[in-house]
Amino acid sequence: MAITSECRICSGEVVEFIDLGRQPLADAFRLPESREPEFFYRLSVGACRGCQMVQLMEEVPRERMFHQDYPYLSSGSTVMRAHFEGMAKRLLATELQGSDPFVVEIGCNDGVLLRTIAASGVRHVGVEPSGGVADLAASEGVTVRKDFFEESTALDILDSQGHADVIYSANTFSHIPYVDSVLRGIKALLAPGGVFVFEDPYFGDIIERTSFDQIYDEHFFFFTAQSVARMAELSGLELVDVEPLPTHGGQLRYTLVHAGARRPSDAVAARIAEEERRELTAPDTLSRFVSGVERVRTELVDELKRIRDRGERVVGYGATAKSATVLNYCGIGPDLLEFICDSTPAKQGRVTPGMHIPVRSPEEYRRSYPEYALLLAWNHAEEIMAKEKAFQEAGGRWIRYVPEVSVT
Repeated sequence: MAITSECRICSGEVVEFIDLGRQPLADAFRLPESREPEFFYRLSVGACRGCQMVQLMEEVPRERMFHQDYPYLSSGSTVMRAHFEGMAKRLLATELQGSDPFVVEIGCNDGVLLRTIAASGVRHVGVEPSGGVADLAASEGVTVRKDFFEESTALDILDSQGHADVIYSANTFSHIPYVDSVLRGIKALLAPGGVFVFEDPYFGDIIERTSFDQIYDEHFFFFTAQSVARMAELSGLELVDVEPLPTHGGQLRYTLVHAGARRPSDAVAARIAEEERRELTAPDTLSRFVSGVERVRTELVDELKRIRDRGERVVGYGATAKSATVLNYCGIGPDLLEFICDSTPAKQGRVTPGMHIPVRSPEEYRRSYPEYALLLAWNHAEEIMAKEKAFQEAGGRWIRYVPEVSVT
């Protein structure tokens, strides 16, 4: 019998299509000596038979994921810094041209986008529940509210600041299971001619690339143009534009407005037509995806075992949140990966969630190159390859697993 739950968007029936097993919190990097019990949950995903929204079957309490010591920094990548600076300048040149424009960012992290907004003198508020990164944003001159964004938050901002011309969110909106409250807040806070713009991993790219490690506790929803259009309609909003992005392994940027406020671009109808042709949430499509995930697991573990049995070394590159899924689902531990190098100081000296692989600095990786490096931060491959040319020049080889297992 199929496992089902109730859709967070339309209350329809969500049918599970993949179970990635018992998983830890993806960003819970522990000290090696810690004896505190780890939190685990069942990571499984389903698709709604009604609105087609793809979503997790079980919710992890938000306070466990987003807290004072949350380690992810949006500005940690030069590519992402440039991405957000470019988006800020684009908003300043288009939607924020009024006499006293106001922008609200849901999940501003360390303020990488709002720094540019703040420097221009435009009124803004970044809403960020993770205290440590919120403090970093504030230290850069960003106005930050340490809070989760929901209807009450939006109404409070509306009361003190007035309507927002832009509400923006990057890699955050998909994290929020209580989306009904958030959408009510957005509808109340958004100016009559304003835009809600958000970008998140695109389920169509996850299917195409078999990038199952995009699935972890923080990603509750996996959007498509079809499901976002339906979500918007049910909330009194309207999807008027979609834009593909190369960031984070494939994303879409969605633009929503109050229903009827703007004419939808041709890109919306074109993207929905493509999704209908691809049948992204059809049982056969989802079954092929699951088979691909299982094949990657088998081939990746077999490859790592062959290397180990030859007496050669493998080091992981990038202690990403998404790596928790692949390491725990595949059962990859310190016996197969000597350590994982990562440039985030807050992760160094700790061990990965669940599998407890040591995390060390890139300097230690460069001190004595291994024969192989498993590219866990595959969504930053171009930036990493440019930085680590000496590894390949020394004879090192990269192991990838998206879209399939390969050694180069």
